[in-house]
Amino acid sequence: MKRHLTTGIAGAVMGIILALGATVSPALATDGYFQVGFGIRQSGMGGAGVADSTDAMAQTLNPAGIVGLGDQWQIGAAAFMPYRGYEATGAGFVARPGVESDGNFFVMPNFAIVRQIDAQSAWGISVYGNGGMNTTYPDVANPACGGGSGIFCGGAAGVDLMQAFVSVDYARQMGSLKIGIAPTMAVQRFMAKGLTGFGVPENGYDYSVGGGLRAGIEWEAMTGLRFGVSGQTKMYMTRFDKYSGLFAEQGKFDIPAAVTAGVAFDATPDLTLTLDYQRIFYSGVPSIANSSTLPPPFGADNGPGFGWHDVNVFKIGAEWQANDIWTLRAGYAYSDNPIKSTDVMLNILAPGVTQHHITAGASYKMSERNTVDFFTMYVPETKVTGPDVMGGAGSQITLNMHQFLAGFGFTRNF
Repeated sequence: MKRHLTTGIAGAVMGIILALGATVSPALATDGYFQVGFGIRQSGMGGAGVADSTDAMAQTLNPAGIVGLGDQWQIGAAAFMPYRGYEATGAGFVARPGVESDGNFFVMPNFAIVRQIDAQSAWGISVYGNGGMNTTYPDVANPACGGGSGIFCGGAAGVDLMQAFVSVDYARQMGSLKIGIAPTMAVQRFMAKGLTGFGVPENGYDYSVGGGLRAGIEWEAMTGLRFGVSGQTKMYMTRFDKYSGLFAEQGKFDIPAAVTAGVAFDATPDLTLTLDYQRIFYSGVPSIANSSTLPPPFGADNGPGFGWHDVNVFKIGAEWQANDIWTLRAGYAYSDNPIKSTDVMLNILAPGVTQHHITAGASYKMSERNTVDFFTMYVPETKVTGPDVMGGAGSQITLNMHQFLAGFGFTRNF
């Protein structure tokens, strides 16, 4: 028991180190800037599984599901390759005819541990990240700058937003119902450059801390049929003081609330099907939701933002235990595009427009205690076109993005 406890503490420390690593590994995630799935198994099933918790990372989707899993820890990482940029036509402010963002390879780690307290309760720790928003545009020629250069007349441009989370989970089972609660701490890091044309100076990196609450339930209605609901409150964060002249409410950038509901059905003893619905409430954060066409100044309570609206996400997944060693997975997720056509110009900095996510994954059981997991995800190109609001009549901007992801993980049972 002491050895297991020591191993668990060491694993938790490793997870915190990984969280810090996530804050220096920028990426641009897929449901706006929420990841489709946080764990390797989730990601292989299109992010679905709020009603089907079978591993330690499941607590990142539904804190209720860890009761009965046994003692376990997991570690994993995903290689993320987003390709994003824009095209522009007609006369306007941003550089023509278009620019692609540099920096197309990032690593996003995750970690989780679960310990059973007794037959009816368990605790867990999970460490994960949302990836964030990241673009890096080179310093390009731009005749609209009157001798200057860059897509926004401020030289090389881009933003770098990263978010890391540490959740402490407690879950309890009461008959066929499991409930869980997970206070969550969050850390954000942000940097913007090349925005002097908007009156935003380059102040380097700034940090924000805060937190919120995640909770969930999982109900086994009958053998082979389970329902789950989970949600997180808005995570209230301290201000980015260095960017009080960019984000609405003097640098305020909270993390949106979200809710997920779903069902899992064991079609056969070896085949499980899952269906989830998620809603992400970007509208609750003015710096994200305020229209970019609002009158300046940036940083005011009702100042310009990115113009993102709430999104609906639909996820389906399947898991088939092919034999005692191999488990195979597949999934698909569809997300609304959060960016309105009227806000495309400012969203050159954060073109989170992808909608379709096709996934596959597998697990290989090395022994009774050790399993390796992996997944891959393809996100086809999505485009959104709208007016260059600082351009001439008929000028347009088209955002584009497509992505590839591949992840690997290791699970240890005790």
